[in-house]
Amino acid sequence: MSGSLRDRVTEALAQDVRPEVAAFASKLGAEAGALAVLFYGSNLRTGSLEGVLDFYVLLPGPQVERIWPRVSYREWRHERSILRAKIATMSLAKFRAAAAGETRDTTIWARFVQPSALAWTRDQEAAESVQEAVVAAARIASRLAAALGPEEGTAGDYWRALFRATYRAEFRVEKAGRENDILAVNRAHFDGLLPLAWSEQDIEFVRDGERLRPGLDERRRATIRRWWNTRQRLGKPLNLLRLSKATTTFEGAAAYAAWKVERHTGIAFEVTPFREKHPLLAAPGVLWTLWRRGRKKRADHM
Repeated sequence: MSGSLRDRVTEALAQDVRPEVAAFASKLGAEAGALAVLFYGSNLRTGSLEGVLDFYVLLPGPQVERIWPRVSYREWRHERSILRAKIATMSLAKFRAAAAGETRDTTIWARFVQPSALAWTRDQEAAESVQEAVVAAARIASRLAAALGPEEGTAGDYWRALFRATYRAEFRVEKAGRENDILAVNRAHFDGLLPLAWSEQDIEFVRDGERLRPGLDERRRATIRRWWNTRQRLGKPLNLLRLSKATTTFEGAAAYAAWKVERHTGIAFEVTPFREKHPLLAAPGVLWTLWRRGRKKRADHM
C-alpha cells in the first residue's frame, strides 16, 4: 500500500472478509439501526470462523451510555455453522472523538491503529466517517509512539513502546511480549505506517536504513507526554468502571460463559432463563455443578 495515510487506511478497511462474517455484520448492523460495523481481531487475520468474532457496532446520534462501549455476546446459526461474536456497541460520534484522542480513553486509538475491516456500512457517508476516525487513530498512536519511544530506533521499537504503555495503563492480562506478537503477525499492516503517519503531522525524522530518528523538540515531546500522563492516570479507574458495568449489562453473558467453559473443560451446562437474567446470582450454583461434573469425569477416567 502507498499514497497518503487516508488512502492506506481506506484500502486496509476495504479488505475482504469471509462471506459469513459479512452476513453476520450486516445482520448486526441492520438490527441495531447502525451506521457501520467494524470487524477486527485474530479471526480477521486468519480468516477462521472458530472461536469468537469481534465486532464494533457504531450507531447514529449522540452517545447514550456514559460508560461505553456496551458489550454483548451473540450466537447465530448461519447455514450449517454456528457463529459466535463479542460485540461492542457505541455511537460513531463518540468512536470518532475517542479515536482522535479527544476523550480520556486509551483503548480506541490503540486498538484501531491495528488491523480492522469495515465489514458493513449503511452508506458512503458513514464509510468515510469511519475512515476518518481510523486515520485519526493512526495519527494519535504514532505521535505518542514518537514521544514514548527511544531517541532512535526501528519502527518496531516505537510501536513496542506504545503498546507496552497502553497495556500498563489498563487492567489487561497480556502475556509478556504481546506487543511483539502484534507486530509479527501484522507485519504488512505496520510496514511503513509509522513514517507515513509522522509525515502527515509535521513530525520530521531522519531515516538511516531501517532506523528512524524523530525530530520532536523538547517542548512538543513534553506536551504529548502530559496528554498521555492524564490518560495513563485515569486508565485503570476507567477500566474498572467498565468492568463493573459489564458484570450487570453484558448481554448474553451466561451464554458466553457457557461456551467458554465447554471450550476449555469439555463440560456443558444449560443456560436457563434464570442464569441468563441473573448470571452473578447463578454463578455459585454453576461452579458447584462444574466441580461435581469435573470430579465425576476424572473418576470415570481413573
